[in-house]
Amino acid sequence: MLLMTNDVFNEKMMLLTNYWKTIALLLLVVLLGCKAQKPIPGNDGTYSFSFGNNKQDKRFTIVDAATLYNEQRGFGFENTTSNDGALTNGPGYVTGTKPFFFSARVPEGNYNVQVTLGDEEGTSDAVIRTECRRMMVNRIQTKKGEIKTIEFTVHIRDSLIRATNSKVNLKPREISYLHWDNKITFEFNGNEPKIRSVVIKPAPENVITLFLAGNSTVVDQAQEPYAAWGQIIPAAFEPGKVAVANYAESGESLSSFIAAKRFEKMLSLMKPGDYAFVEFGHNDQKQKGEGIGAFTSYSTQLKYFINEVKTKNGIPVLVTSMQRRTFDSTGKIMETLGDYPEANRKVAKEENVALIDLNAMSKIMYEAWGPDESIKAFVHFPANTFPGQDKKLEDNTHFTPFGAYEISRIILEGIRHNKLTLAEFIKPGVPKFNPAVPDRFESFYWPISPPVLIAKPDGN
Repeated sequence: MLLMTNDVFNEKMMLLTNYWKTIALLLLVVLLGCKAQKPIPGNDGTYSFSFGNNKQDKRFTIVDAATLYNEQRGFGFENTTSNDGALTNGPGYVTGTKPFFFSARVPEGNYNVQVTLGDEEGTSDAVIRTECRRMMVNRIQTKKGEIKTIEFTVHIRDSLIRATNSKVNLKPREISYLHWDNKITFEFNGNEPKIRSVVIKPAPENVITLFLAGNSTVVDQAQEPYAAWGQIIPAAFEPGKVAVANYAESGESLSSFIAAKRFEKMLSLMKPGDYAFVEFGHNDQKQKGEGIGAFTSYSTQLKYFINEVKTKNGIPVLVTSMQRRTFDSTGKIMETLGDYPEANRKVAKEENVALIDLNAMSKIMYEAWGPDESIKAFVHFPANTFPGQDKKLEDNTHFTPFGAYEISRIILEGIRHNKLTLAEFIKPGVPKFNPAVPDRFESFYWPISPPVLIAKPDGN
């Protein structure tokens, strides 16, 4: 019998070990490939997802109810599971008994989105929102056997300022917000949302970006029952024409908005012909100190904002702050914002820029409603209206989705009144609005988004 030397034995064992390591690595790659199908954009950067039987079309990535989002995969459903009955596969679609979310990782930018929905054997009734409850389609219904495709334009951003290799100074709570990450998120809500496919395509360069700078009365409020006009207004514009980029944040004054580099982020993405709406005042009036005031520091900051936007060949528009819901004994609104609305009017005239006088028009609207009806536009709810809400909510500054919708209608009317280019791209079906004849609460449709917020937003 021939015996191997130690050196020969060790060499053979090493070869055998490396062989099995290689086999294990190949198996791992195969398994990961099966579990982590990455979305492959087309030559034009388009991402196409099918939630039904569309295997014949190679452009589409197939997604079923069990496909959950992770960073490796780069797409999938979030905040829901397929095994609790909330999310199921239908014949050619995915549907849910509860609101459900679908996300796809995409680069920063503006995107035209096409959502196809409907049921060849039944009906469909859906609401579509993006990011943090940004209203895109407030209701789309299909009859039995009817298939429809709806289109809208979405702005996606992250916190990086690439021109200066810096970042927006986000507040701790913003880290979990859906509008500061590297993906686009859709909320499908309504009675019977039956989603067949989603196509996400980079928008053309000539799409106008409408940047919004503001506070909690403008921001994309992340959770119910709060809402603001900036997250409602995107649904009013024609797809492929205007993308609303809402950079507002709760608790901000104009000075803190600039200091947190939110304005710098806006400017870094702004192109000639884009708009920048600026609405502050509620938090600015709380600032104290020498030289601080509506006609001093605040006016100086407004002029700085205007000049910087003009330097980018953008179009600045000043918006006066809406009134708080403060009625006197005769049913008239009492002014609580001091000189700040007037400072906006004065600067707009001096700098020859457009002004939307939301302060004046909201007064007319609140008084038309009166104290009892107007309360339905604001966050006033008895204790235990929402899960975990053990105290009543009484907020005369922040809006419900209905109130935010009514304020957005005033903003649209201001766009028309100023004859801004944006007015050309308001959807034909959006009617004109008279704040002296506001809508009634009962006419507004808004299925609640999960989850519900109990804490009040910053600012008042």
